[in-house]
Amino acid sequence: MDINEMTEKERFSMVPVVPLRGLVVFPESAMSFDVGRPKSIAAIKSAKITNGYVLLVAQKDPQKIEVNENDLCRVGCLCKVKKTEAKEGDVLQVFIEAIARAEIESIMLTGNIVLGEYLLADVLCTQKESVPEAAKAASLRRSIDEQCKRFLALTEDGKLTSMLEMISRNAGDIGYAYRIANLMLMVPEDRQKVLECDNYIDRCTELIRLIAKNCEVREIKKRIEESVREALDKNQREYILREEIKAAQKELGADEQSAAEEFRRRLEAGEYPENVREKLDKEITHYASLPAGSHEAPPMRTYIETLLDLPYTQMSEDNLDIENARRILDEDHYGLDKVKDRIIEYIAVARLTGKVNGQIICFVGPPGVGKTSVSASIARALGRKFVRMSLGGIRDEAEIRGHRRTYIGAMPGRVISAIKQAGTVNPVLLFDEIDKLASDIHGDPSAAMLEVLDSAQNFAFRDHFLELPYDLSKVLFITTANNAAAIPRPLLDRMELIEVPSYLANEKVEIAARHLLPRQMEKNGLKKSMLSISRESIETIINDYTREAGVRSLERTLATVCRKAAVDIAKGKKRIVVNKKRIEEYLGAPQYSFERADEAPEVGVVNGLAWTSVGGETMQIEVAALPGKGQLQLTGQLGDVMQESAKAAITCIRERADKLGLAPDFFGTTDLHIHVPEGAVPKDGPSAGISILTAVASALTGIPVRAGLAMTGEITLRGRVLPIGGLREKLLAAVRAGIKTVLLPEKNRKDLREVPEDILSALNIIMVSDADDVLKNALTEQPKPRIVLPQVPVMQGAHA
Repeated sequence: MDINEMTEKERFSMVPVVPLRGLVVFPESAMSFDVGRPKSIAAIKSAKITNGYVLLVAQKDPQKIEVNENDLCRVGCLCKVKKTEAKEGDVLQVFIEAIARAEIESIMLTGNIVLGEYLLADVLCTQKESVPEAAKAASLRRSIDEQCKRFLALTEDGKLTSMLEMISRNAGDIGYAYRIANLMLMVPEDRQKVLECDNYIDRCTELIRLIAKNCEVREIKKRIEESVREALDKNQREYILREEIKAAQKELGADEQSAAEEFRRRLEAGEYPENVREKLDKEITHYASLPAGSHEAPPMRTYIETLLDLPYTQMSEDNLDIENARRILDEDHYGLDKVKDRIIEYIAVARLTGKVNGQIICFVGPPGVGKTSVSASIARALGRKFVRMSLGGIRDEAEIRGHRRTYIGAMPGRVISAIKQAGTVNPVLLFDEIDKLASDIHGDPSAAMLEVLDSAQNFAFRDHFLELPYDLSKVLFITTANNAAAIPRPLLDRMELIEVPSYLANEKVEIAARHLLPRQMEKNGLKKSMLSISRESIETIINDYTREAGVRSLERTLATVCRKAAVDIAKGKKRIVVNKKRIEEYLGAPQYSFERADEAPEVGVVNGLAWTSVGGETMQIEVAALPGKGQLQLTGQLGDVMQESAKAAITCIRERADKLGLAPDFFGTTDLHIHVPEGAVPKDGPSAGISILTAVASALTGIPVRAGLAMTGEITLRGRVLPIGGLREKLLAAVRAGIKTVLLPEKNRKDLREVPEDILSALNIIMVSDADDVLKNALTEQPKPRIVLPQVPVMQGAHA
């Protein structure tokens, strides 16, 4: 049926729907608008294909992108699409002519391959309405005209006046109310209320009410402006804003004291120390007296809220059950027995004394060995809140103590902010990377930390922002560091160092199997039935694709394996078994390899043992003795300490030249070249002393060094062997390289207790105390001492 032949109420089926955001269309109007949502574009195209009619209806929430029937108003406008123009960015400009008011009866989602999805609606349209009796209609129009004139008097808009005069000349028809509403009402909600009126009288009555409301708003604004203008000080522009706000609050009946009253209510309901209560009472009273818009209000509000939010009596109840603590620590971490034992001791003392305090713990170790996570486990074992505070790169004292309130944007320091975040007075507070503290012209944050970590002072810690002492004595402080030598001495003196060593290969295998692999399988959506990785495969990944003290790189590598396996499973495979071949397929060629011990004795080549930040390494030392003039060459990026060790070893050999069967002047006729392979890697330290000594002695005497032998130890000029560090990691590297015998300093005998039994059982360890012991156990045969004949004095001849 044609729209011009429509009766008073006519039903239309399957009309394409375009939801409008912030826009309401009235009948008997023409306009253009842009559509960009795919469903709206599909609806416009569908209308053009059929009869050109489309339903424009407003959304209840203009912010929503995806809408359904519950998101749309129940009354819209049936429109005729006149033309469309494509714009940039998949936007369509639509020109329409609004035909009739339409009530939605039902909505459905439809679509096809060409157009895509869009909404269709069955609507009941109104074109012809019954006109009320002449007297009633005239009365309504007069009321509308009066309200319009009232509004025009408040706006003084000449263009609006001329448009209203044009509409008034055609006041006799039924669309008069729509045209007035289209011109006078700007708020979409107001326009929708007029559209939803289903008869002429109700529509005019609602229009009169809405225009009158707008007039009242204009009058209130005008009274506010007049009130401000009377009190205006021409030289103070800031005063304008304050008076406008004050007048607006007075007109609206707003309670200026609401914020202050809320602060007062919280103060009365909470438990606060007397000095804090007095300070808060004073500050809240001052805050309530501030004029609206005062520049003092924001910082004062921040200060009051900080004091109110800080805990003063709220405490977590400590769980001092030793068995529970041991269970939690074992659940979260494998190994770290020394660390766990120290924590259990800590809790045992707390159980006997009834309070958790005492020495501040500092975990020292390389990255990725679990220093931060074990701190979180301590908090979980004790039942306390845990807050981590990173100190890396902090160079301003105010970061610790806070800023004074005289500064713009002042705030409390990180310590007080952490306590506020925890919400209790006894959290576990972790100062992470305390060795990375820096200092500059803004002060030394490590000096500010002294007060925080000193139990003799922190019961009355003063933050510059608070201006009141705050009790930190109930907080359990834990710190972490990679290098204890970088921690300032006064700060180090207040802490108990607990070394968290690098993980051994067998420990990494257990950690990966128990914690890392299950976590990565869960993250990547893999079940146990989908992926199988044996411990041998994990060990291959550790040895060939990671080189670290901790397990962070190992976890990333396992994550890569899980992602690759997920791809294969997504392609249709049911189960993935990770073996050596598949490891190379997923991760590529091995990235690292370990030097294996020489199987045959060699002259001038010795296996040394070195400690690095990622564990122990074997390190070959090569020496060549050549005819020359006594020159010494050191290559392989040797540090100053290692170069001095080489010179000390050579001097020790020169002193033992007779024992080694060397000529007294051998050094003047022989050039020595000492080289440590992998020249791109810097090397330093004194522990290669006996290795260099043995290599030089072998090169000069021509006696080979035993196969399958490694050694570590510092040498002195007199041939004494001094102890070294990193013994645990060095012996593990020896086992990994296939070494059978290791020479160690006698003074390191006590340190063997820290080495796992499986490593000790795999090695023949010989303790040495001097250079003679080293050479006796290192060379395949003993050098023949040079025989020195006594000199016979020559008698001068007698003269007659």
